[in-house]
Amino acid sequence: MSGGRTASRAFILAAVVTLVVALVGFIVTLVLNAFVLDEYDAYGEVPIPGSGRLHLPAGEATVSFHTQTIGSPSGGGLPVPPLGLSIVAPEGIPQPEITQSWGSTTTVNNDARVRVWLVEIPVEATYDVTTEGKVNGYINPHLAFGHDSSFGWLVWVFAGVFVLGLAELAGAIIFAVRRGKRPSPAAPVRATFDIGDSNAAGVGDPYTPTDDGVRLEQLKTLAGLRDSGALTEAEFEAEKRRLLNT
Repeated sequence: MSGGRTASRAFILAAVVTLVVALVGFIVTLVLNAFVLDEYDAYGEVPIPGSGRLHLPAGEATVSFHTQTIGSPSGGGLPVPPLGLSIVAPEGIPQPEITQSWGSTTTVNNDARVRVWLVEIPVEATYDVTTEGKVNGYINPHLAFGHDSSFGWLVWVFAGVFVLGLAELAGAIIFAVRRGKRPSPAAPVRATFDIGDSNAAGVGDPYTPTDDGVRLEQLKTLAGLRDSGALTEAEFEAEKRRLLNT
């Protein structure tokens, strides 16, 4: 029983440790991806309104509205004004595909940004970028071209570990409940008897031999003496008559 309790506690402790590690890892990875590892401006920035030439690799690129703020944005995050974006590919190259994709606001000190578009670049090349927008009141507004953190998958790994920890905890609790419902083995029943107590022993009064029983035993003894040669046949007969006539 003690071993079962120890195993249940060990399972529950392991599940709790898994949950704590997953939760801490999820939060740390999320923060690092958002504030440290997110290369939102890896390919450069273009002022709003304005134009510029950016060298963009093939694949998906993020476009973020980037500005300076006084204090931290409140409510729903950084308000995004009406914006326009045009990307022109070099001659002979397909035009990039621009898709609206809103992200969450990230603020570091007075620097705020929020993703507004995803761009699918068909071929690595230098592209002409033109921006426009009603940005009066914003401080140094830009459109930043970059990509998400290359370690974004770690967030999902720790989320999976957290789900695994929940499953472990549920299994440990079920195991503990089932162990608690098992009946304890019955202790062996030991009966003790007092030799002097005939009723407790389940027997009657002690056996007392009768006179006939004593004579029979004596005759057996005489027969044994005769058979061994210690008594002659005449002596045996004489002793037998004496016992029977007593």
